[in-house]
Amino acid sequence: MTRVLKSGMNVETQLSINEAVQGTVRGIISDIRARGDDALRELSQKFDGWSPPAFRLSREQIEAAIAEVPEEVLASIRFSLEQVQTFARAQRASIHEVEIETIPGVTLGHKVLPMNSVACYVPGGRYPMIASALMSVATAKVAGVRRVVAVTPPKDGRPYPATVATMHLAGADEIYIMGGVQALAALALGTASIAPVDMLVGPGNAYVAEAKRQLFGQVGIDLLAGPTETLVIADDSVDAEMVATDLLGQAEHGLNSPAVLLTTSETLAREVVAEIERQLTVLATAEVASQAWRDYGQILLAEDDAEMVRVADEIASEHVQVLTRDPEYFLQHMTNYGSLFLGPETNVAYGDKVIGTNHILPTGRAARYTGGLWVGKYLKTVTYQRATREASVIVGRHCSVICGVEGFAGHQRQADLRVERYGKPAPVGAAD
Repeated sequence: MTRVLKSGMNVETQLSINEAVQGTVRGIISDIRARGDDALRELSQKFDGWSPPAFRLSREQIEAAIAEVPEEVLASIRFSLEQVQTFARAQRASIHEVEIETIPGVTLGHKVLPMNSVACYVPGGRYPMIASALMSVATAKVAGVRRVVAVTPPKDGRPYPATVATMHLAGADEIYIMGGVQALAALALGTASIAPVDMLVGPGNAYVAEAKRQLFGQVGIDLLAGPTETLVIADDSVDAEMVATDLLGQAEHGLNSPAVLLTTSETLAREVVAEIERQLTVLATAEVASQAWRDYGQILLAEDDAEMVRVADEIASEHVQVLTRDPEYFLQHMTNYGSLFLGPETNVAYGDKVIGTNHILPTGRAARYTGGLWVGKYLKTVTYQRATREASVIVGRHCSVICGVEGFAGHQRQADLRVERYGKPAPVGAAD
């Protein structure tokens, strides 16, 4: 039976915060809906201190931003872009169209069509998350989306050069500098200067997540991403320094980012507690990471690998790092996770930044029913059907019976009409 060695989540506080967030977001969306660009400009000035002549960057502004980025940084961005594109192309190639004949004369199929337009939101608050541009923009382009809009808030009163460069290199067709709820509302609803999109994707803070939730239906969304989560599964084959490093590496994301250790070794668990305290004295982001660990960190002690699989699937964490003797056991047996990092040679930071899998992943136990952002999120599977006259008669008779049972007279007449017309011998010379 699993023992809890450390726990500190404050669910009630988070729920009260969410209620306040919901009201704020609702008001901003209503304002954008009513006043469009005027509201957008006022809100941008209020929240970002940013009121440019135009929110969309010109080609000259994009080129100027790229020129500010050191070549070493551009080289690493290009490396990461290549990994993301390579994996995304492989994923796209795995998705096929279908056409089959179910009975003689009845042909059913589906086509796979990219969306016409999407907006990719790239956070830029505490951390300018340039990798998010790769994860969202590059995958949309590989999927074949016609119009890919990239949007990010200003940082220190101006566009952040590395983020702009990454958006451009990833293939964004339009780049806007505006942030938060007002940006998503403007892109979902449209304004006089901004054409609306069909889908919103990308991570963000609680306000961004709530904006996506409230705008869903007006547009599609990828998923509702909450605070970053990490689960480290470990046994006594790994040392405390690596476990502590990997826990704090994700706790630094935000004050409410859960970091959980699930282990079969009580000795390791106690060593990790001490090692985390040591690392927090030297970690540059300790102010954030220490509070996240204090309030949302957990340590759970399990009896064996099988129990760790069961508990891990209950947690359904966004990131799951496996630091055990047999990482493949967890790949074969786990079912609920956003992304799995197998063995000490890889880690969540690799997935977040450069290795090629997507870092926009389900949180809040949503991994029980969905995966993260990938090429397939930008694709619609749409169906079609055709039938010969003879097949239409067969299908029509059965359809008429079911419609009669359900009481759908109009539906029944659609079926009966085909039976009446096509059940008779075709006129001489008529086409099939």
